Parts: sequence; C-alpha cells; structure tokens
Amino acid sequence: MNLHQLRFVREAVRQNFNLTDAAKALFTSQPGVSKAIIELEEELGVDIFTRHGKRIRGLTEPGRLVLESVELIMQEIDSLKRIGKEYAAQDSGSFTIATTHTQARYMLPKVVQAFMTRFPKVRLSLLQGNPRQIADMVKNDQADLAIATESIAAVDGLITLPCYQWEHVLVVPHEHALTRSKAISLEEIAGYPLITYDAAFAGRSKIDHAFELRNLKPDVLLEAIDADVIKTYVELGMGVGIIAGMAFDPERDRNLRAIPVGQLFGMNVSRVAVKQGAYLRSYIYTFIELLAPTLNRKMVESAMRGTADNYEL
Repeated sequence: MNLHQLRFVREAVRQNFNLTDAAKALFTSQPGVSKAIIELEEELGVDIFTRHGKRIRGLTEPGRLVLESVELIMQEIDSLKRIGKEYAAQDSGSFTIATTHTQARYMLPKVVQAFMTRFPKVRLSLLQGNPRQIADMVKNDQADLAIATESIAAVDGLITLPCYQWEHVLVVPHEHALTRSKAISLEEIAGYPLITYDAAFAGRSKIDHAFELRNLKPDVLLEAIDADVIKTYVELGMGVGIIAGMAFDPERDRNLRAIPVGQLFGMNVSRVAVKQGAYLRSYIYTFIELLAPTLNRKMVESAMRGTADNYEL
C-alpha cells in the first residue's frame, strides 16, 4: 500500500469515476491508475469500486469506508506539508476564501484591506458561490475557509463559528407609501411586487418562512444574488426590495430609504467555516480574528478539536 494508490482512489471519486480524467488531474497514465487501484483492492481483499466491464461505476459499501479513511489520511498528509511550508515562510503563502456575493461585496473589503496590510506577502483569492457551493469548496480543499449566512452550519465535515448578526431591511423610494407606516406588517409588504434575493442567498429562507407562517404569497417579481441589482430595480419603481442591512449605504443609496424589518424576518448570523481536521496557517487565524473580534485562535482550535462549548452570538 502506498500514497499513490490512495491519491488515485480519491481522485477517481472526485472525477466522477472517470479514470482518464483522474489520470490527467494527477499527471499520470490511465492504465497506471487502473493498475494501482486493482493492486490496492487485492491487498485489502475487497472491491472498492463497482464495475461494468473495465469501467468503474461507483463505490461499493466497503469502498465508501475505504474512501473515508483515504480522505483522513490524505488530509493528514496535506497538513504535514502545510506545517513545513508555514515554518519555512511564516508570513507568506496562499489563502483562498469562499464566500457569497453579499459578504464579498459589503462585509469583507475592510477586513481584507486590514489583513493585506499585515500580510502583504500572502496571495489572497476570493471565490464566490451560493452557500452549498462554497461549503463544497472547503470540503474539497479548493478554499481554506468559507463565510456565509444560510445552511452552512448544517454541512457535515465543516466546523462553523458565528461571526456577526445582521437583519434585513426593506428598501423603497423616499416617497413610497410604506415610509408612512408606523409599524410595517407582512401584509403591507405582500401588497407590492417584491424584489429580493435568490432562494439560496442572504437569509431568503427566513423571508419565505415568515410569509408562509401568515399564509401570504408575495408576488416575487425579481430574484437576484446582488443587492445592487435589487436596489436598481427598486429605484425604477418596479417594486419594494428586501436586502441585507449591511448592503445599504445611506450615502451611496441616496434615492432610497431603508426600513429595518428584523422584527418580521428575524436576525441572521453570518458564520465562518473550516474543514474539520484541517491545518490552518497562523495568518488564517488572524483573518478570522479580524473578521469576528469575538473569536480568537484558542476558540477556533477548541472547536476544531471538538472541545469547545456550543458558542453562539
């Protein structure tokens, strides 16, 4: 048994059981990958993959258990490599953040600026997607950490910690009738065409749930992943908008008025997530502390060891 065989098994699964693609990804030959996998199966005494002719089609039941062990072993190998790199260059390297558009556009600029001032030699990358996509980026080692609001906390294999709370705001033109309401209700909002986030983003599930509890079906005219798009169409008079409070800037959005509606849709918590068992370089802990001053390295390490209390904001 050797590490090459384990890499081949993992990559075969990642490439949807296509050994040709797995070989290309690992810069080797397809026959070599196939032979190594067969030799590993013979050594273990079980079939890892189901086959149709010479093609592999999926994982067998013992194959799923083998893959779990392979992932753990390869993760430890990656951690050993990262340890060596960190101590060879304490303040340089690469750092990839996976996040949603709202976080990248409105919350992260000042944090990233402060981080890059402290670590100018670090090569920082931002990847964007919906919460499910960015969770997968971290699980598949495409990103070091993820930042999102929605269901990221429920994803297996990730350790998540709360960063900060925020609420939705209703955005309308200054002379809109809703600006004269003393206590805006869901019924009032449902009386206008609604422009808000796509179902996968920025607390949309809480918006939908609030209307459902009141048996209301708002006329959702437009869904978007970008609050700037939502505000643009509100300015055109096409409807009322619901966006994250962090996405409204009184100076920039002078043609609109924001009305807090957290009492209708509840508070939201943005969370930071890292892969369970991953090795984090020192500057990643610093980034987390810049992002959420309520967190520190000790708390993150305790959470990753499974020894932390259930910490919530």
